[in-house]
Amino acid sequence: MFSLSSTVQPQVTIPLSHLINAFHSLKSSASSVGTSFQCLQREHAPEHDFQSSEPSINLRELGLSDLKTSHLDDLVNRLLPSVSTEHSLSHCHWRTSHVSANSFFHNKHGFSSSTLGLLGTPTLCRQHTRPLQAFCSDLQNWPVWIQNRGFKTLKTKTRRLQSGNEQHAESDGYTPSFMKGLLFRDKGPAVESLDKLMKNKSIPEPQQDAFKTGFAEGFLKAQALTQRTQDSLRRTRLILLILLLLGIYGLSRTPFLSVRFRTTTGLDAAVDPVQMKNVTFEHVKGAEEAKNELQEVVEFLKNPQKFTVLGGKLPKGILLIGPPGTGKTLLARAVAGEADVPFYYASGSEFDEMFVGVGASRIRNLFREAKANAPCVIFIDELDSVGGKRIESPMHPYSRQTINQLLAEMDGFKPNEGVIIIGATNFPEALDNALIRPGRFDMQVTVPRPDVKGRTEILKWYLKKIKVDPGVDAERIARGTVGFSGADLENLVNQAALKAAVDEKDMVTMEDLEFAKDKILMGPERRSVEIDKRNKTITAYHESGHAIVAFYTKDAMPINKATIMPRGPTLGHVSLLPENDRWSETRSQLLAQMDVSMGGRVAEELIFGNENITTGASSDFDSATKIAKMMVTKFGMSEKLGVMTYTDTAKLSPETQAAIEQEVRILLKDSYERAKHILKSRSKEHKYLADALLTYETLNAKEIQIILDGKNLEPR
Repeated sequence: MFSLSSTVQPQVTIPLSHLINAFHSLKSSASSVGTSFQCLQREHAPEHDFQSSEPSINLRELGLSDLKTSHLDDLVNRLLPSVSTEHSLSHCHWRTSHVSANSFFHNKHGFSSSTLGLLGTPTLCRQHTRPLQAFCSDLQNWPVWIQNRGFKTLKTKTRRLQSGNEQHAESDGYTPSFMKGLLFRDKGPAVESLDKLMKNKSIPEPQQDAFKTGFAEGFLKAQALTQRTQDSLRRTRLILLILLLLGIYGLSRTPFLSVRFRTTTGLDAAVDPVQMKNVTFEHVKGAEEAKNELQEVVEFLKNPQKFTVLGGKLPKGILLIGPPGTGKTLLARAVAGEADVPFYYASGSEFDEMFVGVGASRIRNLFREAKANAPCVIFIDELDSVGGKRIESPMHPYSRQTINQLLAEMDGFKPNEGVIIIGATNFPEALDNALIRPGRFDMQVTVPRPDVKGRTEILKWYLKKIKVDPGVDAERIARGTVGFSGADLENLVNQAALKAAVDEKDMVTMEDLEFAKDKILMGPERRSVEIDKRNKTITAYHESGHAIVAFYTKDAMPINKATIMPRGPTLGHVSLLPENDRWSETRSQLLAQMDVSMGGRVAEELIFGNENITTGASSDFDSATKIAKMMVTKFGMSEKLGVMTYTDTAKLSPETQAAIEQEVRILLKDSYERAKHILKSRSKEHKYLADALLTYETLNAKEIQIILDGKNLEPR
C-alpha cells in the first residue's frame, strides 16, 4: 500500500496491484511505445545482506509496450504520486524481504508501521503537471518498500503450473514438502498416445490395425466391468443401509428384541412381574412349620374379604430367617404360585449404586409397579444388603436414602394395600430396627436346617429326577447327613449321579451316594498317594480301634463305615451314624464319644508299643478335650465344680482354673482307661477287623458286623 500525503492535499492510498491492473486494462486501447526504462534499482549493500540482483521492471513486462507517450503521461499524472522536494530522502533506499515478519502489516508491505516514523514519514503528493520523464527520473529515490517473498502460495504455484511456465519458476527452497504434495497430487505421468505407444513397442505395420482393435475392445470391456462393479457396490451399500435401518427400528419397536439400558439416573424401565404357576408348596420339602405359617398369606391373597370383614389386617411384611440353602427363596416363590398372583423378585444388591438417589428411585419404581398390579408379592432376597442398620458415615453421607425409601414404602403416609413383601436373610442381626418393627416386617418365619424326616423327603424328591437303584435307602443317607441343608442334599445327589456316569453304570446305587457323602464331608479320595506297608498297617489298627470301641460301647453311635482310604487331610476314618437326630445328649453319650475318640491311640499303644505311637490321634484328642471341657464349664456335669457355668476361664481365679483343668484331666484319663479295657478284652476281634481293612480298604456296617461275629467275608 502506498501512503500519499501532502501538506495541502489529503492523503491517498493506492495498492500496487490496482496500479498494475490499471496498466493492463489500458493495454488494448493504447498505442505502441517502444521505449523501456529501468524503473527500480537497489542501492549497493553488503554481499551478506543480499543474495540476488535487484528486480527491474520495464513497460513490456507491465503490458505497456503499445501505450503512447501522451497517454502514459496522463495516466501517470492521474494515478501515480511524485516525491515532494520538501523532504530529504537520501536515507531511503529499496529493500527486499525474503521471510515472513512478526506482523501482518510488515509481512504484507515489507516494512513495519514503526519504520515510517523513523524514516521521517515522507510526504507523497499528486502533481497534475508533472511529466512522465520527471517522474521516472525521481522514481529511483522514491522511499517505497517492495516485498519479495521467499515462499510461494498454493494459488500462485498452481497458476504457474497450469500456464506451463514451470521452467521459469523460482527455486522451491522455501516450499514445504507437504505443500509440494498438495500441488503435485493430481498430476500424474503423461499419458502416451496410441501411435506413440505402438512406435515405442516397435509393432509392425501389418499388426497395428489388430493392435488398435484389441486395444479398443479391451478398453470397452474394462469400462463395462468398472461400470458393473460400481453399480454392484451402489446396490450393496443401499441394501446394507436398508438392513441397518430395519434393524434399528426392530430393536426399538419389537418387544422380544427390545434392549433396555440402565441409566445412571436410576429411572429404569418398568419391572416385569413373574408368574409362578409351576411352583407350589408341594415343591417345598423339609420346612413344614414355615409352610403352615405362610399358608395364611396365601389365603389372604386368594380371598382378602375373609380377613377384612372382621376388621383384621394381615402382616404387611414377612421375614424369612435361616441358614443358606434352606429354601427361603423357594418358599417365597411357592407363596406366589399358590395364590396365582404376580411375583416381583429383587435382590438387595440391585438397589446399591455409586450414584446418589439411584437406590431410592428403584425402590419407588418397584412398589409403583406392584401397587398397580395388586394383589401381588414382592420378594427381596438378601435383605441385609439394603436394609442394614443406618449409620452416620462421612464416607457415604447418602447411604441411608435407599433404606429410608423402603421404610416409607412399606409403612408410610400412603397406604400399601394388597402388596405382600417377603424378605429373606441369613444375617438378621444386621437389619435396622425400624425395618423389623410391627407394621413392616412384623412376622418372622424361621427356616431351619431340615431334620432327618425332612432330609429323607428332600432326598426322595431329588432321587425321583434321576435313574436310581431300587435298593437305595434314602433314610440311611439322611441319617448320615446331619446338618445338611436342602442345597447340600441336592448337591449330594448330583455328585452321586456324576460318579455313576463316570463308572459307566446304568443307575445310581447306594455306593455312589455314600461316595458322594464322604466326598462332601471329608474331601475326595487320594488314590495317588503311595503309603508304605508299615504306615498302612498302623492306620488299619488305628481305625479298627475306633470301630471296636464304638461297637462294644453301650451309648455310642452305630457304625456306618470304616475305611483306610486317604481323604482330604486324613489317612482313614470311621463313620458313625446316629439313629435319629439328637436334640440333646446325655452324660453317658458324651462319655461314649470320648471313649471312641481314645480308641485310636490306645490301639497303637497296645499293638506297636508306647515308643511307636504316631501323631494321627491329634484330632481325636482335640475333640475329646472339647467334650470334657464343655461338660465341666457349660453342662454342669462335674461333681467337684457343681452346676455352674464358666464362660470366660481367663477371668477366673487361679484356683478355679486349676480345678477345671483337674476335672478335665480326670474325665480324659477315665475315658482312656475304658477304651484300653475294651481293646484288651477284644484283641482277637481287633486283629480280624484290621486285617479286613488291609484287604478291602473299606468296610460298611454289615461287613463289620460279619467280621466281629467271626465269619469270613465273601470275595469282592
